[in-house]
Amino acid sequence: MRRTTQLMTVMMLFSTTVAVSQMKVREELDDTYKWDLTPLYASDDSWKDEKNRIQKEIQQLSSYKGKLTGSASMLLEGLELNSDLIKEMVRLSSYASMKSDQDTRVTKYAGLTQEMQQLFATYGALTSFVEPELLTLEESQLNTFLEQESRLRVYEFYLKDLLRKRAHRGSEEVEKVMAYAGLMSGNAANIYSTFSNAEFPYPEIELNGESVKLNAANFALYRTSEDRSIRSKVFSTYFEKLNEFQRTFGAQLYGNINAALFTTKARNYESTLARALDDDHIPTDVFHNLVKNVNGNLETFHRYLNLRKRMMGVDTLHYYDLYAPLVAEVDLEYTVEEAVDNILESLHPLGTDYVEVSKKAFNERWIDMYPNEGKRSGAYSNGSAYDVHPYILMNYNGQYNDMSTLTHELGHTMHSYLTNSKQHFANANYSIFVAEVASTLNEELLNDHMLRQIKDDNVRLAILGNYLEGAKGTLFRQTQFAEFEFMIHDKVANGEALTGEDFDAMYLDLTRKYYGHDKNVCIVDDYVKSEWSYIPHFYYNFYVYQYATSFTASTALSEKVLRGTATDRKRYLDFLAAGSTKYPVDLLVDAGVDMNTSEPFDLTISKINKVMSEMEAILSRLGK
Repeated sequence: MRRTTQLMTVMMLFSTTVAVSQMKVREELDDTYKWDLTPLYASDDSWKDEKNRIQKEIQQLSSYKGKLTGSASMLLEGLELNSDLIKEMVRLSSYASMKSDQDTRVTKYAGLTQEMQQLFATYGALTSFVEPELLTLEESQLNTFLEQESRLRVYEFYLKDLLRKRAHRGSEEVEKVMAYAGLMSGNAANIYSTFSNAEFPYPEIELNGESVKLNAANFALYRTSEDRSIRSKVFSTYFEKLNEFQRTFGAQLYGNINAALFTTKARNYESTLARALDDDHIPTDVFHNLVKNVNGNLETFHRYLNLRKRMMGVDTLHYYDLYAPLVAEVDLEYTVEEAVDNILESLHPLGTDYVEVSKKAFNERWIDMYPNEGKRSGAYSNGSAYDVHPYILMNYNGQYNDMSTLTHELGHTMHSYLTNSKQHFANANYSIFVAEVASTLNEELLNDHMLRQIKDDNVRLAILGNYLEGAKGTLFRQTQFAEFEFMIHDKVANGEALTGEDFDAMYLDLTRKYYGHDKNVCIVDDYVKSEWSYIPHFYYNFYVYQYATSFTASTALSEKVLRGTATDRKRYLDFLAAGSTKYPVDLLVDAGVDMNTSEPFDLTISKINKVMSEMEAILSRLGK
């Protein structure tokens, strides 16, 4: 019956951190490049008025206690009231969070976000009777209700999925406790976000004769420097500063794992992994097979690392070399306007309607484009405000990777837009498992578009290399993160207390295995042990593996979009508009990809090797 606070993160999808070295204050930026949040609420006062109204209206939900399963009409009435209230609560939350993200130093908007957390907890307590009551329904009775009231069909998937999870739901009192526990369960993530974005004492570093504050944005920028000494200095300085707060970061992450373990035990699941995947009815084998397949293909990853070493002309590849340009002195810088033109051209295989809506995103201020002081780092798309268009947060820095990130987030935005346009709110929330398909497919289309135009060997090397960078970051790196996540959750579940020092040791060992440190493929210096404390996704509990599965799914689907039939393209667009009308694995089958098989992974590894073969041939032709 309810879309919980998970909804606020499902459509807030994060990608590569991007940056500029000298940020402006927000007031100095042209409004053209700042999102317009007034379609959500005209002002903060309007937000407050609406929040107060909803706070009163949610009290009506308690009047349905003991009545929901009495008749089809009463069930429909209760579900529709709930759906309307949740829709408005999510809209309120979207405004608060995006206002806060504009400048994380402004405590007013952090306060609004906290108010929404409290409101969702109050709502959860008020509706704690709902699912226990619905779980008294037998499937035969539910089917009768569906026959009697056709409008209930909108909620059929939710209701049948709830009955499937009957063993993991408790009594009304248990559900009320679980709702109030929500006030605490996100504390570790909130503390981490506030500390890392607004209060962490980032080090000052001298680069090229100038003093630079090495915050997350500047770390992301300077780690791409062509000067190897700068890269080395930036990595060691940044990670060593992180390690000074190893105990704090360790306590935060350990607290987050324990919160997840509490919910796991209360919900009667065998593991936090099983609980996380069961929301979407995804077999844990999908997760374990991904980790197994990637570990079985680390030779392909090491081939990429050796190719990078060859292209960079270094005797020994270090971890701090992994973000440096693969091809020196190639102009792959793009203004926002150039990026928009390239992106729109690349999207033509998806049809005129898709392109026209994408134009609206660029022309009607759906996007907050440039960095400013205090702005949240990275990039995301937020499509959770159902009655309003989606929004994109960017930190555009003019590189090819930024253009790629922009089309990535646009993919999320179009997924949200199409789902919101075609589905009732109750079914407009798509799963994280499929969320990254649309974004990475957009990246595939952009790479294909650029390669069809560019014949210059060095530029082709750069773009092909960008694809490999995506494969490294999305398939191999995210799977490494997923394996680390499984390790730490498993240890805590088995009664081990973990500290920052423990996280350091496990992370360093795993990273060295993936990057072939002991085989001298890529040297992972000791300070890399601190990188886990830089990754916010570890607070999302088994989120990151879905980047990797989506990457393999989108690789398979991109071939159908680019080289398949009109029917193949329609199946993909129908998939984008399907929302949560089916389980995500089934939706992908409808689109043309079966994640229960190894085929998507095998196709992806084949493509990665094909790209590397072309790059190696170019290098040989260039005498390198």
